[in-house]
Amino acid sequence: MMSRDFTLEILKELLHELKRKEYKIIPFKDYLNNKNEKIIILRHDVDKLPLRSLMFAEIEKTLDIIGTYYFRIVKESFNTDILKKIVSMGHEIGYHYEDLALANGNYEKAFELYKKHLTEFEKISKVKTICMHGSPLSKWDNRKLWEKYSYKDSGIVAEPYFDLDKEKVFYITDTGRRWDGSKVSIRDKVNSSFSNVYKSTRDIIESIKENTFPEQVMFTFHPQRWSDGIIDWSSEMIKQKSKNIIKKVIVKRIK
Repeated sequence: MMSRDFTLEILKELLHELKRKEYKIIPFKDYLNNKNEKIIILRHDVDKLPLRSLMFAEIEKTLDIIGTYYFRIVKESFNTDILKKIVSMGHEIGYHYEDLALANGNYEKAFELYKKHLTEFEKISKVKTICMHGSPLSKWDNRKLWEKYSYKDSGIVAEPYFDLDKEKVFYITDTGRRWDGSKVSIRDKVNSSFSNVYKSTRDIIESIKENTFPEQVMFTFHPQRWSDGIIDWSSEMIKQKSKNIIKKVIVKRIK
């Protein structure tokens, strides 16, 4: 019987294998100082169910691994107690911004919201990096806010979609609860020179073991999609399959 993917058990196996192969695993804030090393940039997008992200953070802490957690400002993501706990473990937190979508395309209002929301994060910890939230149901691409403003003016040093060297760093994300989900990803994707395709976490682990996995990688996890419990795991699988059907239609319309 084939083992289930997107469980915390296979996550642990993946992280153990990365460590065994001597990848340097870092939060995104450290990327600019480690551009020429064998690195894994560990990114987590906390779209909802922040308790699942806390579980990720605890697993990583036990392995002496530090990553970046990008929280949205909305109530299904932003949880002060959980943010503080993740920071106390040494992880980086950042703002998973969606202000242009929240402002319905009003750039001036969006930038004011961005500054206000960033302040809420900085009450907990200094924010060095931010990351766009895809807002798949909105017609507004939140990254376009930076066509009129600069995130660096607010003390931010990097944003993955602008500051990651996509020709050198392989970008892989579990968007759509799959590792080959470009057809169901509206905005969480990048143009790069890599042709690697992995259908499962097991495929990734085998590639790492065989030394065929890229030497510089950004992993993007959505922790709400990962669970050991069969009820939670099955529920997420069913919901995500339904979402993927809708997202495929949206992707075709915007091409």
